[in-house]
Amino acid sequence: MNDDQDDQDAVFDEEASPDEEFALELLEEELRQATAILDPVPPALRQIAVEAFALHDLDSRIAELAFDSVVDALPVRGATGAPRMLTFHAGEVTVDVELTPQGLMGQVLPPQSARIEVLSGPQAGSPLTTDDMGRFIHEASPAGPFALRLRTGEGVIVTDWLTV
Repeated sequence: MNDDQDDQDAVFDEEASPDEEFALELLEEELRQATAILDPVPPALRQIAVEAFALHDLDSRIAELAFDSVVDALPVRGATGAPRMLTFHAGEVTVDVELTPQGLMGQVLPPQSARIEVLSGPQAGSPLTTDDMGRFIHEASPAGPFALRLRTGEGVIVTDWLTV
C-alpha cells in the first residue's frame, strides 16, 4: 500500500512533457466550456464581482457604515417616503448621506475639498465636488449596490457597499 502512494507522489513530482501539457490545457479548456454551458455564472453574481473589482484602490481607507436609518432609526408611524440617512466613518472623516428618489446629497466632515464618485457598476459616475462646507449633491439616486469614493487632500476613502 505504501508503494502505491510512492508511485503517485513520483507522478506529481515529475514535470509533464510538452505533449502532456498540451493535453492538460486542452482538457482544461473543454472543462471550462462545459461549465459555461452546464453551470454558467449567474449574471447578478458576475455584476457583483465586477463592482467589487471597481473597488480596487489599494491605498484607500474604508469608511465603515456607522448609521443606517433603515436599520438603526425608530420607525415613525404613518411616515412614508422618508429619506434614508447614512453615516460613514474613516478615522477623523465622517460622511453623512441622505438618499431620496430624486438623488443623494451629503456632507464631508470636517468640511474639506473632495472629489466624489458614485460607484454603482464597472464605471464610476461623473465626479462630484464638495462646496466650502463639504456638501455635495448627485441628482440621480443610485439603483442596486453602490459605494462612494472620496479623493481628499489626505488620500482616498471608499465607503462600504450598500444596496438601495
